[in-house]
Amino acid sequence: MVNRLFLTFSLLLFSSLLNAQVDELKKNSDKANKKINQKRGKSKNVDALKFVDPFIGTGGHGHTYPGATAPYGMMQLSPDTRHDGWDGCSGYHYSDSVIYGFSHTHLSGTGVPDYCDLLIVPQLGFPKVEPGYNDPNGYGHAFSHDDEIAEPGYYSVKFPQQQIDVELFATERAGMHVYRFNKTQGKRFILIDLDHRDEVLDASFSVHDRMTISGKRISKSWAEKQHFYFYIELDQPYQKVRTINKNGRNKLLLVFPKTIDEIKLKVGISGVDENGAKLNLKHEIPDWNQNKILKNTQDQWNNELNKIYFYSKDKDVMTNFYTGLYHSFLCPNLYMDVDGRYRGRDLEVHQLKDGEENYTVFSLWDTYRGTHPLFTITQQQRTNSFIQTFIRQFEQGGDLPVWELSANETECMIGYHSVSVIADAAVKGLRGFDFNKALNAMITTAGLNEFGKREFMLNGFISAGDEPESVSKTLEYAYDDYCITKMIESRSDNPEEFNEYQMLKKHFINRSFNFINLFDPESKFMRARRSGLWFTPFDPAEVNFNYTEANSWQYSLYAPHAVGTLTDLLGGRKELENWLDRLFTAPSSLSGRHQVDITGLIGQYAHGNEPSHHMAYLYNYTDSPEKTSVFIDSILYTMYSPTADGLSGNEDCGQMSSWYVLSALGFYQIAPGNPYYDFGRPLLDDAVLKLENGKSFSIKAVNNSKENKYIERITLNGRPFEKRYISHEQIMQGGKLVFYMTEVPVKQKWEEAPTLRSLPEGFCPAPFFRNKDRIFTKRTKIDLGHVFPESTVIYYTTDGTDPSKSKSATIFKKPFNISETTTIKAIARSKEGKSSVIANTFTLKDENISIKLHSEYAPQYAASGDFTLIDGISGGSEYRTGDWQGYWDTDFKAEIVFVKPKDINKVEIGFLSDMKSWIFLPEKVAVQVSHDGKTFAEHVEFDLKEEIESDMYPHRKTVVIDLDTTEKIRIIKVSVSPRPTCPEWHLGSGNPTWLFLDEISFE
Repeated sequence: MVNRLFLTFSLLLFSSLLNAQVDELKKNSDKANKKINQKRGKSKNVDALKFVDPFIGTGGHGHTYPGATAPYGMMQLSPDTRHDGWDGCSGYHYSDSVIYGFSHTHLSGTGVPDYCDLLIVPQLGFPKVEPGYNDPNGYGHAFSHDDEIAEPGYYSVKFPQQQIDVELFATERAGMHVYRFNKTQGKRFILIDLDHRDEVLDASFSVHDRMTISGKRISKSWAEKQHFYFYIELDQPYQKVRTINKNGRNKLLLVFPKTIDEIKLKVGISGVDENGAKLNLKHEIPDWNQNKILKNTQDQWNNELNKIYFYSKDKDVMTNFYTGLYHSFLCPNLYMDVDGRYRGRDLEVHQLKDGEENYTVFSLWDTYRGTHPLFTITQQQRTNSFIQTFIRQFEQGGDLPVWELSANETECMIGYHSVSVIADAAVKGLRGFDFNKALNAMITTAGLNEFGKREFMLNGFISAGDEPESVSKTLEYAYDDYCITKMIESRSDNPEEFNEYQMLKKHFINRSFNFINLFDPESKFMRARRSGLWFTPFDPAEVNFNYTEANSWQYSLYAPHAVGTLTDLLGGRKELENWLDRLFTAPSSLSGRHQVDITGLIGQYAHGNEPSHHMAYLYNYTDSPEKTSVFIDSILYTMYSPTADGLSGNEDCGQMSSWYVLSALGFYQIAPGNPYYDFGRPLLDDAVLKLENGKSFSIKAVNNSKENKYIERITLNGRPFEKRYISHEQIMQGGKLVFYMTEVPVKQKWEEAPTLRSLPEGFCPAPFFRNKDRIFTKRTKIDLGHVFPESTVIYYTTDGTDPSKSKSATIFKKPFNISETTTIKAIARSKEGKSSVIANTFTLKDENISIKLHSEYAPQYAASGDFTLIDGISGGSEYRTGDWQGYWDTDFKAEIVFVKPKDINKVEIGFLSDMKSWIFLPEKVAVQVSHDGKTFAEHVEFDLKEEIESDMYPHRKTVVIDLDTTEKIRIIKVSVSPRPTCPEWHLGSGNPTWLFLDEISFE
């Protein structure tokens, strides 16, 4: 009893500390935070539809859109309230008060803008052809949220000043606009604007008659070359048409008589051609009955949303749940015409076989975590189609998709998480795709020489000097390789052929443990390495380019496939618990570079971005699994609300919502590919999963309430269930899962889900140097370490030879000194095998030279500090690897001082050009020299103006300046003038530029 009371008191205290962390998140911010009062009644809302609020996520940083769309539809017909900016990614933001028009494609919750194709603008009285965001007198209608209605498949808004009412309806590939003009005077106009948003590569209109228009728009933005075609039919003939195509503009103005009260437009779209758009429209909207369109689309939504019956007495929970399910089912999007034609990754047109479907918008770094696992329960046939799409994209593009958009691989984000989606489906028994082709695509993609994959394979980790985001890439590649091993294991249907893959399995299972190479046993964090050295200085709260949209707090527990191994590295179950406790209660302040995606902080846990999404469930692998309930409860109630800013971060094509959907059901899969779901804290009273195999799996939470957040006991099909997880197979068999909830934590032993723990045969982590600096004065002590010091032996050489082959290799027993520039290589051996070789050159600092900087470098691009520019280590072609020093909107001035004057014939200065990142070569470089330290010779200038726009791709440029002198030099002054602003053709036109330097050397 004493232990139980102590546990209760401890968790209550813990919860109070947690509540202090999230108090700010519970405060409402005014109008955008008020619950949205949707006006309903125009359409039949049954079942789940009445709990879907498409405005959720349109405020804050959710980046969703409220418009009309069908489940997984190609058409997203929605209002546009802004044309650029991070919070304008979807084209709509709840804080805005002007709608510029209605476009036909939108992205749900992304962090990069694109789409918003084919803007249509109804007008009355006097026409305007330029948008209000470019011209203060341009088009755009003021509106109020009180005059908006949004439902699945339907959107409407009123413009009181213009006296225009708008209704929008959508099918999978088509949509209908209904415009009602309420004034009796003034002509009616419809502007069709193809210039809106993205850079237009090619565009045109074809006016067939007074009621039919078609056209194309090929544009460049996030997708380098997006093909978009459209076909428009009007129910009223226009009087006049005006083509506006001067100065690169692509607009069409239709003029209607003032006697018309209502105009309807039907729009079909296609990624293939105008004829495809026409066929799509004729097939999906053959008449002008908008009520029929709405009924059909809402029937589709009802069918999809009712795949999960969910009931809670808390209506806010019901709204959050079904809106979350709605958001989860918005994409991926169909990308094919009704005749089976589609545009492939090669941007050519292809033909599908009967029954096949092709999709686009694969935000896989986000959605592999929760959305695709949700699909393996609710969308098994579509999952097969998604994987079939992956295989086609591999055959057409040479690799599996990373972040594919409209047949363009954007290469946005990291990892090769298509393999996660494929392997998770395979281990769960889905076989509606070509297994051999899928496995070949997985193995090929993993072996490509890109984004640090080769370094990962050869060295067991990615060095910070070789590739940006090296920690995140190493950890996520390790998980992806685990998924490949699970794919191979799932090949049980052909044992003979399976044997051929045993060597491959061994190869990838070893690679799946490479995350250990970045685990620092002293700090207990995952840290970046420069070959053998840890990246220093180290602050786990620092946001830098070693991590992807995160810091070390948010990535150090990313080994979801090997929680057992990770637990052992930390020192056991109690240490894992302590690490998690520190994570959730640490100060929420961040250091380093600003990263807009890191939001929804509880301590250093960041629910607003995906790397944190599995972490609260890791308490299930400690001796205090009840803490999982504490934090899942907190996240569910503080990071989600039925408000415009009801999401704590970008929706990211369903992931933010899918986390809620799964967690509200009471479970979440922390490692797709490992077919087990960890229990957390259900929000339901009752739920039923209606499975595609015809069975049902029901979930009930007895005595559930806000206070009763803890699981007291569980039964499965009426029998006690003493596991903290459930398998996918058990769910697919159907049955009844019952959670018995209680107000107080229950201390009992639960069985945890299977996870990797033992190191595989042949795997040995790489050793590391404990030294902090690569540069030293006089002498330095070399110290080597290993994550498993008791079971490994480290061999090293000091002559630059390979210690795995050299006879001069020495066993490391204690630290040793060096007093000259030395290249040290080391390797570790254990009974399991040998590691990769690490190497580092320790450089003796030239005490005759020093540098005085008269310009201030940006803190996030400090490299190794002031001495960086003369340390003998040159930066490569990637600014994020940490060797470059960056200066923003300023000239660079420095003095290099020689204690003893030196003979110097030339000065070499390295610059970086990466114009996409606003890093430009300088306009001028000037050098002055002093022989006595007082007087300086005239400038020697090097003009680079002609080279500034010669190469858009990242590259290094070394400027060599010859010094016409025979005297020894004491001081060299270097002055660099950057390009003052980005040129007109640049995305950042008119803004200041970056200047990146490294190294200044002498000859």
